Amino acid sequence: MSEATWWHRGGTSKHDLHYRREAEVNTTLEELLLYFIFLINLCILTFGTVNPHMYYLNKVMSSLFVDTSLPDDERSSFRSIRSITEFWKFMEGPLVEGLYWDSWYGNTQLDSVKNSSLIYYENILLGVPRVRQLRVRNSTCQVYPAFQSLASDCYNKYTAENEDFSDFGLKHDPEWRHSAPSSTAPWHWGFVGVYRDGGYMVTLSKSKSETKAKLADLRQNNWIGRGTRAVFIDFSLYNANVNLFCIIRLLAEFPATGGILTSWQFYSVKLIRYVSYYDHFIASCEIIFCIFLLVFITQELRKLNEFKSAYFRSVWNWIELLLLVLCFLAVSFYAYCNVQCFLLLGQLLRSTESYPDFYFLAYWHIYYNNIIAITIFFAWIKIFKFISFNETMSQLSSTLSRCMKDIVGFAIMFFIIFFAYAQLAFLVFGSQVDDFSTFQNSIFAQFRIVLGDFNFAGIQQANWILGPIYFITFIFFVFFVLLNMFLAIINDTYSEVKADYSIGRRPDFELGSIIKKSCFNILEKLRLRKAQNNEDKKMKTSVDLAQARKEGFDESEIQEARQMKRWKERLEKKYYSTEIQDDYQPVTQQEFRELFLYAVELEKELHYLSLKLNQVMRKLH
Repeated sequence: MSEATWWHRGGTSKHDLHYRREAEVNTTLEELLLYFIFLINLCILTFGTVNPHMYYLNKVMSSLFVDTSLPDDERSSFRSIRSITEFWKFMEGPLVEGLYWDSWYGNTQLDSVKNSSLIYYENILLGVPRVRQLRVRNSTCQVYPAFQSLASDCYNKYTAENEDFSDFGLKHDPEWRHSAPSSTAPWHWGFVGVYRDGGYMVTLSKSKSETKAKLADLRQNNWIGRGTRAVFIDFSLYNANVNLFCIIRLLAEFPATGGILTSWQFYSVKLIRYVSYYDHFIASCEIIFCIFLLVFITQELRKLNEFKSAYFRSVWNWIELLLLVLCFLAVSFYAYCNVQCFLLLGQLLRSTESYPDFYFLAYWHIYYNNIIAITIFFAWIKIFKFISFNETMSQLSSTLSRCMKDIVGFAIMFFIIFFAYAQLAFLVFGSQVDDFSTFQNSIFAQFRIVLGDFNFAGIQQANWILGPIYFITFIFFVFFVLLNMFLAIINDTYSEVKADYSIGRRPDFELGSIIKKSCFNILEKLRLRKAQNNEDKKMKTSVDLAQARKEGFDESEIQEARQMKRWKERLEKKYYSTEIQDDYQPVTQQEFRELFLYAVELEKELHYLSLKLNQVMRKLH
């Protein structure tokens, strides 16, 4: 019976098994090569959208507007102001001086660009800055009856329901009248509230003296009052040297508790994309990215049609779908941002006497950058799909998959204890320690404690009895007990996987050996290795023969050993090769006869060795 027609119980011939494995190998290599090209293209695309000058532009603007000292107080800046008096000092001091650059350092008149300020002599102030205030109505909260004689007014925290829309102060001027919010403007997330667009707006002038006079008038007429909850300072810059827009927002929040909380945002974005030759090269990468996206979508649809519901049983298929969704979102965000830039950029730059709202464009560009960052993260994670064909990486993936149930059970126990400690810390230390001021802060603070970053002095000062007890017990149970249990689960599972692999449970094929074998086949076809291999075999054979003769073996024993070695190599090549592995191996009558003869020869050798050992034992006795 021929080998090609010998069928085992699974109904697959040996030739078909070999052909199927070769097809799987070729498909995997082709997919790996295609994916590496896609990954390189994606890296070029993402790094092409990020400019190192963005960081330096943000840093220099932050030092100018956030870290510059207030007049007559070198220790205070916008970063540390806590009162309305200090806020007006900042407005009339560092803010005005930073916005209007009208002379060189030698007091020489600065040549302005269409009457625009050149900040640091390089950054053009686009249009004019805008100051915007959000207020809440009086009587938005209730005063306890016993205190109504002491506090008749009550201004609650800012919410959309509590916002004040009525005019106040000098009602004939626009900065004292409420302006409706834009429907497309994004809300702003501050420290103590979420703020929407609109409010009471002050458009500053292009003249430094007029701006100072306007701010002084606002201060003298109490533009900021008890109902004020947030003041936004917005302006935009453009640096032609690096083709970057810098959109700046400074925020001063006036919480219901009193005082001021300051925050800031500096967004350096590239709104004008295609200027240099490198930009056009990035455009070609974007087109290639879209082509790859269509190819991958087609491949996944074909797999889904072939495997039906079984398609969703693989983790890698879920990662594929997630990556495709992220790529589609990135393309959608990119198209939306470019369309909005095309429609709004010329309109915003047309009027130099009004405030150009670039914050809307910067906001969506930041979202696009976030989406593309998450996309490239999962694109790199997908490489593990191909590395898992390597034995070491396969052991790691098998370890994680096998211990997943134990990890889930452990995670439930861990987070019960973890959240219990977080609740305890929030209630005990929340009013005095910043790290535990909210429940969310308590959770992250405990993760930092596990990593060794903690403020024990603050905890002890907040409560000198419960503070040390909380800290010591948390470190003991979470760090010394639970984390070591987690490591023990992974370590025991890894030991089991190593034991399984040691008895032959290996991956179907290893990617490294496949690539190595392909290279060797190419070299053999080019006749670069064949001669060298023959010489190496001859040299090794001669060395082995000389060593055997030196140890006292006769020629007949040497010939028998060489025959046994040839049989062993032939059988190992046929039955232990990594190219063909299956639960059922087809065996022909000729192969069975060879295996029988090999077993007979092994029995003879074992009998010969037994006799030799008996002789040695008799001599020892």
